[in-house]
Amino acid sequence: MGTFIIVGVLVLFLAAIFTGGYNKEFLHRVQGSRIWDWVTTVDHKKIGILYFGTGVFYFLIAGLQALLIRLQLAVPQNDLFTGDTFNELFTLHGTNMIFFVAMPMLFGLMNVAVPLQIGARDVAFPFMNALSFWLFFAGALLFNLSVFFGGAPDAGWTGYTSLALNEYSPGPGLDYYDLGIQISGIGTMLTAVNFLVTIINMRAPGMTFLKMPMFTWATLVTSGLILFAMPPLAVDLLLLMFDRIFDANFFDVAQGGNHLIWQHLFWIFGHPEVYIVILPAFGIMSDVISTFSKKPLFGYHSMVFATVLIGFLGFMVWVHHMFTVGLGPVVNSIFGVATMTIAVPTGIKVFNWLSTMWGGKIRFTTPMMWCLGFIITFVLGGFTGVMLAVPPADFQYHDSYFVVAHFHYVLIGGTVFGIFAGLYYWWPKFFGRMLNERLGKLHFWLFFIGFHMTFMPQHFLGFWGMPRRVFTYLPGLGLETPNLISTIGAFIMASGVLVLLYNVVYSSIRGEKASADPWDGRTLEWTIPSPVPEYNFAQLPLVKELDAFYHAKLAGKKGLEPAEPLGKIHMPSPTYLPLIMALGFFVSGFGWILRSYWIGALGLIIVFVTMYVRSFQKDTGYYIEPEELKSADKGAQA
Repeated sequence: MGTFIIVGVLVLFLAAIFTGGYNKEFLHRVQGSRIWDWVTTVDHKKIGILYFGTGVFYFLIAGLQALLIRLQLAVPQNDLFTGDTFNELFTLHGTNMIFFVAMPMLFGLMNVAVPLQIGARDVAFPFMNALSFWLFFAGALLFNLSVFFGGAPDAGWTGYTSLALNEYSPGPGLDYYDLGIQISGIGTMLTAVNFLVTIINMRAPGMTFLKMPMFTWATLVTSGLILFAMPPLAVDLLLLMFDRIFDANFFDVAQGGNHLIWQHLFWIFGHPEVYIVILPAFGIMSDVISTFSKKPLFGYHSMVFATVLIGFLGFMVWVHHMFTVGLGPVVNSIFGVATMTIAVPTGIKVFNWLSTMWGGKIRFTTPMMWCLGFIITFVLGGFTGVMLAVPPADFQYHDSYFVVAHFHYVLIGGTVFGIFAGLYYWWPKFFGRMLNERLGKLHFWLFFIGFHMTFMPQHFLGFWGMPRRVFTYLPGLGLETPNLISTIGAFIMASGVLVLLYNVVYSSIRGEKASADPWDGRTLEWTIPSPVPEYNFAQLPLVKELDAFYHAKLAGKKGLEPAEPLGKIHMPSPTYLPLIMALGFFVSGFGWILRSYWIGALGLIIVFVTMYVRSFQKDTGYYIEPEELKSADKGAQA
């Protein structure tokens, strides 16, 4: 009842503000505030910052949850967090990291960098871009509110049935998990469509597909993966919702259901998801390594082919997560070989990065340090991945700490290292200032050393028989020292993150102002001022070759030849409708969790009414006149 009152008051309050019925003067003050500007923005750069900032927030929450897990496992027979509490902690940690940390932080980098790299003034659908963010925000918030309203989910981030059914998880925790991911997933699907259309249709004149930077290629392939990987997860979550809320029997074995349906559908999404979060990191590596080696990317065409091949093969390996369920030796062998095959295009990328650095004039900046750490760490994670691809060996490794070590080497040592490289690299385009290099390198070394201290011992814990998802272990089994080292390493990693936060605050106050091209870059984003103006490009550039800006500088030019005369630029208007639509989904999700169908229906009514209003909205945006562009250009040069 209390939750209903809170939601109801919030809806009425927002409705009053948005309609002006509360107080006209107050409404004008709100609409003129910076908060309103960010809440209603459709600018891809601001939405990228919102994505990234929200991802950082949940990264801190998930990191705190990880520290609590490691505190419990620091010594044998500890009773700090036991039983259901421990189950809730690792479920919250895993779900947050996969769905609400890695993906939004990558979407943030994509939103800021990709339109600039292809010479576009915005994404194809600015309204849908804002809606995508607010749906993600609503889903992440709904999921994490489970801690305060009724109990957190406790079936692991994979939500395996029958453990996730009402019989074994009777509280609302798994409903928060189910509906939070569903709502967030709608936003993810919309983002994928948006980037596909943007990259295919909005490239600068002359920029063919084989003149695109690798990060843009990675975004294109990732968006395709999302488009085909998210529907199986959506179906899976919908079936679980029907089982839990409407007493269906899709997964209840006693009633004729089959819990393997959940596993197949989940991992048909789950393994492409690995590449959804690692391919953008590969793209970041390619762009950063090329820039700081002062060389063109070695084997560009083979890198493009490898990226596409990884995306294609990513849908053919999901059963390696299920080698122990009894599908038989033939099926296991086929998927084992397929898993080993995907290592080939990944290996192509690693050798091409090394070849790019070979003979180059390497600058060991903070972004480059993260790239070097990425290569070392991700290759180690790849080796253990090939080990897990062998079905007989997987029977020994399965559900042990060896698997925990493997996927953290891939997803932290791969994805998070890549995100940090991209953060330091594109930070000037975010805010127009440089992050402090000395603090950045301190962040790198603390995180890098702490990471390997945390997860390297876990390989041996797996070899020595420690199962994952357990909250304690007996003394005298040789597990004490590796677990203690792992816990110490986790706190060293956390200290590195604190250095990053300090760096952000310090640099925002006293940081060096960034020029348009502080890294001597090669791609189009470095041709425009830092921070980037709202229209991105006063004149769209004419692209004649790969790394067009680099070749222009070699020819003694300050920039690229414009593809159009200077003229007025159309811009989309800000709007609060995406926030209202996301609020409707949030209210509806809360209603289904409370088993209050009329609240669930109310939320959907809010969604459809907002869609109706949007459909008949006659706002045609606004124009930036050439005179304003000329004055802005003079100010940037000054």
